[in-house]
Amino acid sequence: MVTPMRYGQFCGLARAMELVGEPWAMLVVRDLLLGPKSVDQLHRTLPRVPAETLSARLRELATGGVVRPARGLAGEDTAGEVYELTEYGKELDEIVVRFGLWGARSLGEPAEGDTFSLDIAILSLYTMFRQEAAHWLRVTYEIHFGATVVHAIVDDGELTVAEGPCPDADLVIEALGNIKPMYAGEITAEEALASGLVRVRGDSALLARFTELFVIPTAPVVPHTV
Repeated sequence: MVTPMRYGQFCGLARAMELVGEPWAMLVVRDLLLGPKSVDQLHRTLPRVPAETLSARLRELATGGVVRPARGLAGEDTAGEVYELTEYGKELDEIVVRFGLWGARSLGEPAEGDTFSLDIAILSLYTMFRQEAAHWLRVTYEIHFGATVVHAIVDDGELTVAEGPCPDADLVIEALGNIKPMYAGEITAEEALASGLVRVRGDSALLARFTELFVIPTAPVVPHTV
């Protein structure tokens, strides 16, 4: 069995890296943020992780108090095969979101074989959401990323994202390519429509509002001075 990395430093950051810094560990945490998952489900959302590596990560995360076995999904008693975040693990929520937003600034075009899962679609919207742009606003979007469909409900600064269509969505957005440039403000909503990058049904003016609500910042972040 591979021994998890030990940095030998009495430092909170070093300890955090020992807990979740091993390959695939943070992605396991990411995929558990939306709720418990079985080992088989984690294999489906992380198709390139070897089975023995996933088992090792789950053991290490459980030992560190980040995850724990959960009761089965859909009423099935499969305790020990289904995992969930502990309260300690759930505290990684904001960290994962902020880290993901930082990484999203460097995304280019997806490589052949890159996976874009339902969980990634949902968490990406939570990651990019600008609460300050949503006060006093009520709007519902249905977004199609190929065969993956989610809906996002914005209600006075609060965001709820879930799987599936929304029959009364104010705007249906169909992504016909990589829409990261639209999130990053590299192209406008009008340019995305004109170029065929997206197709919409409903009030097309709400696409511009969508790009104000879900944003990948491109400006450099000024570092905090200790």
